[in-house]
Amino acid sequence: MSDLSSDAARELSKLGAAKGGQARASALSPEQRSAIARQAVAARWAKAAKQKVDDEILAQPDPPAATAGPVAAAGGHQNWTTMGTSIFEPSRRSQFKKIAAADAAARAAMAEACTRALALSTQALAGLQKPDGFWVGDLLADTTLESDYILLQLWLYPPDEHGWHPPTLARVKRAAQAILQRQRPQGGFNIYPEGDADISASVKGYTALKLAGVNPESESMLRLRRTILAMGGLQAVNSYVKINLSLFGLYPRQHVPTIPPELVLLPGGVLYEMSSWTRAIVVPLSIVQSLGGTRPVPHGFDLDDLVVPGKSFRLPRRDRYSLIFQQIDRGLKLWERRGPETLRREALRRAEKWLIDHTRYSDGLGAIYPSMMYAIMALECLGYPPDHPDRIQAIAQFDNLLTDNGAELFFQPCFSPVWDTAYAMFALGEMGNPPEESMRAAADWLLKKEIRHKGDWSVKRPDLEPSGWAFEFENEHYPDIDDTAQVLLALAHANASDEELQERVERRAVNWLVNMQSKDGGWAAFDVDNDWQLLNAVPFADHNAMLDPTCPDITGRVLEALCRRGFTLADETVARGVQYLLESQERNGSWYGRWGVNYIYGTFLALRGLRAAQAPATDAMRRGAKWLVSVQNPDGGWGESCDSYREDSFVAAPSTPSQTAWALLGLMTACDTNAEPIRRGLNYLLATQRADGTWTEELATGTGFPNVFYLRYSLYRQYFPHLALAMARRSLGLHAESETPLGIGATAGA
Repeated sequence: MSDLSSDAARELSKLGAAKGGQARASALSPEQRSAIARQAVAARWAKAAKQKVDDEILAQPDPPAATAGPVAAAGGHQNWTTMGTSIFEPSRRSQFKKIAAADAAARAAMAEACTRALALSTQALAGLQKPDGFWVGDLLADTTLESDYILLQLWLYPPDEHGWHPPTLARVKRAAQAILQRQRPQGGFNIYPEGDADISASVKGYTALKLAGVNPESESMLRLRRTILAMGGLQAVNSYVKINLSLFGLYPRQHVPTIPPELVLLPGGVLYEMSSWTRAIVVPLSIVQSLGGTRPVPHGFDLDDLVVPGKSFRLPRRDRYSLIFQQIDRGLKLWERRGPETLRREALRRAEKWLIDHTRYSDGLGAIYPSMMYAIMALECLGYPPDHPDRIQAIAQFDNLLTDNGAELFFQPCFSPVWDTAYAMFALGEMGNPPEESMRAAADWLLKKEIRHKGDWSVKRPDLEPSGWAFEFENEHYPDIDDTAQVLLALAHANASDEELQERVERRAVNWLVNMQSKDGGWAAFDVDNDWQLLNAVPFADHNAMLDPTCPDITGRVLEALCRRGFTLADETVARGVQYLLESQERNGSWYGRWGVNYIYGTFLALRGLRAAQAPATDAMRRGAKWLVSVQNPDGGWGESCDSYREDSFVAAPSTPSQTAWALLGLMTACDTNAEPIRRGLNYLLATQRADGTWTEELATGTGFPNVFYLRYSLYRQYFPHLALAMARRSLGLHAESETPLGIGATAGA
């Protein structure tokens, strides 16, 4: 077992200072509190004893030679033979025995505490399973969804000479109230809880509230308007907000990006060099821009009060390439007026076919809010009447994203049943002895959700047999690599009713996963080699999601899934994935997280991937573990702000259950589970668990589009802590001191 470098040891010792006797939540039983206290006391004793071994024990003199007789009454000489060695306690052997006993007691106490917490968590998690066998939690975002809903109602139900009175007016009013309830004290709207006001979200909110009849001179609107003007006004919003507003004449059309339907005609599969979600947005939006014209707004309605005087409306120049694309955009605007009508008609026909085809076998176009909204608008522009089945279905699928129970109203950007089910199963399975019937029902449900039709991914993999899983209930065109890897991890813990079917499905999924590896060795979300960086310079690329590049978090998860099914470093697929992770590690030891916030997420998954592959990456894993310890919060947990994406470096935040669990899951792959930072992290989870076995989490820890759109997965706070506690209990029960290849845990506890 190698030793940790001295500076890492000092860092671990400093940041891992024990918080013995940390108070538990009042919901914990006396036995749980006692176990935690025993564990903390034993850990402190073991640490102190280990520090004294070299100084005290090894400095003891050897015993003197034994004398021939008993102690003389007068001379006071002792008989070493008859008295034994008890006076030399603590001896080296007995001291080590005490250390080992204390270490064992600490492990047993923590294992006992984890067992009790897991019993509660298992009941809570199992209770959330739906009758059909799946799990799904609410997927929460920001106010832009409710704001866009109000603008969509204006599109579908234009005002007349009497004003704007859509048939959905009552819901529009409730949506406006839902928006106002999330207004920041300073006046604006943010894109993640506790974040600063965002200019695009704030302008969207102002527009929606004003349309819904909120008085522009009310105190809340005055604060909002002042905040918007201070952030740069109407001119500072992103390109998609500009496009949406221009459709109603609320932003100058000549200063918004043009998205021509001829995109679908471009040779070389240019459309498929864009990310899957961008494709699903720009195709219907190109129809809307081409055919939609300028829609009316209520009499006297405008956004002039948001305009900063003297500030240009022109598209910003982000870099040298954007200047070129702006020139192209000018040409496209000229093409709109003077281009051949026959070519435009063919482009619109092809775009319509693409749209309709991609709504088949799916809960809406792309099964995500933005593309579903634009699909409704596009169908209206194409002349589909209100009673047309495709238009009826599109609106119904969109409305399904709405929760309106009288007490609250909110939209979800999509649904996450496959993701939630796979992780809930995996968390229960990793605990050992999961509820068999519950797992079988979940496995049966997942097998029915396997993708069996070729989707957009097949443009670059035309000969690959379809398989995999999507994120949502139905999204046949877009299976994603991340979900597929997690489903394979989950199914390893469950036996479906039809075991032969399960074997065939898993074999297909593994084959699909292997063949979706990109040329750089990593894996992306939906496509392979989706890395045409030039596209990031197009005028409508400021949503920060034009591409779907490979990322460490997905790559780490795929490696774990494959290696748990027998793949090793001897397989080229694994070797290339490991090399990708080693090359993508940040200088400080962390890894970037694309789909979770942020470096904690990326680091935990990269470490798990490297460990599963048994990669000779001791230094990389040591640096990753050291970084995780370096960002631990004083309360023992971990938290990271969405601001990390804006700063391109870690930004601390209050501890959350999910991010604490991620850090622990990463550390426990590299460290002794009894290491002090891990004990403190586990104590945080134990202390914050509620009496019903759940945890609370109000901050966003999921990532949609970095710097643009973030997510709160309502089940992250449940299955990730459960998974971390399960791993800890298993490691503690297996005497994990024999499983510390990096020596990190031993040093941290020393």
